[in-house]
Amino acid sequence: MPRARANGIELEYELFGSEGGRPLVLIMGLGAQMILWDEEFCAALAARGHRVIRFDNRDVGLSTKIDGWRALDLAAAMAAAALGRPVAAPYTLSDMAADAAGLLDALGIAAAHVVGASLGGMIAQTLAIERPARVLSLTSIMSTTGDRELPRARPEAVAALLEPPPRDRDGAMARAAKVFRTIGSPGFPFDEARVRERAGRSYDRCFHPAGVARQMLAILAAGSRAPALRHVRVPTLVIHGTEDPLVPVAHGIETAALVPGAELLVIEGMGHDLPRAVWPRVIDAIDGVSARAAGAHGGRRRLVPPRQ
Repeated sequence: MPRARANGIELEYELFGSEGGRPLVLIMGLGAQMILWDEEFCAALAARGHRVIRFDNRDVGLSTKIDGWRALDLAAAMAAAALGRPVAAPYTLSDMAADAAGLLDALGIAAAHVVGASLGGMIAQTLAIERPARVLSLTSIMSTTGDRELPRARPEAVAALLEPPPRDRDGAMARAAKVFRTIGSPGFPFDEARVRERAGRSYDRCFHPAGVARQMLAILAAGSRAPALRHVRVPTLVIHGTEDPLVPVAHGIETAALVPGAELLVIEGMGHDLPRAVWPRVIDAIDGVSARAAGAHGGRRRLVPPRQ
């Protein structure tokens, strides 16, 4: 897969669809590599006329690792964040949003439809807030505004995420199965074989738990985006499941309420994942907001030439 220089680091990425398609960037969540945007999901979006871009965020997969920071104490950072105290982090959500903008620069794309899941939704929101000219439409999936007053994650969901890193490939697959049984979608069949297969592929590509911890610090260090979201003017779609134990549905409802004109798709029985059974609704919704925004903007905007 190709790699691009973006915002001073290197990002691994992959493209789907024709070059003339509507550019659409997929941003994955905490510790998740780009392959968790399933190839079939990406291909389905490409078939709707999108030029789909998936990539590894900094500190995961095959993108640059921000090593060399001091020892991490996530428990202390979480306690500080819960009390409203500052949390030190090696980088911020703004840095991660700048990575996405840098990738667009490297590909010669002035603006794109931006879709983010969980942490990826936070990054996508930050990009729309700080660099609105780069965002044609915003889709925020199972994410949050960062408002500390909203309902908290269920203890069992937090505990599942904070278990010690696995020691080997088999452990990584077993841990993924346990995590997604805990945070996944009770309203849909649990595909354990698929979860284990993705976890095995992720382990084979890159196993780097310190990077996941640093991403968590970036989340904990972020303030509320609620005031700024009131000023977002790009077409916005918010997707959330009723049974999300990690980021309760109230977070999605608030996100949609804050962004003027935002659409809200609440999926009954969905947790903190995207089971295959919800793909048609999710893809339809993303394609809808993208098509409306593309019409409003007169189609694709591209910089010439792309950076090599």
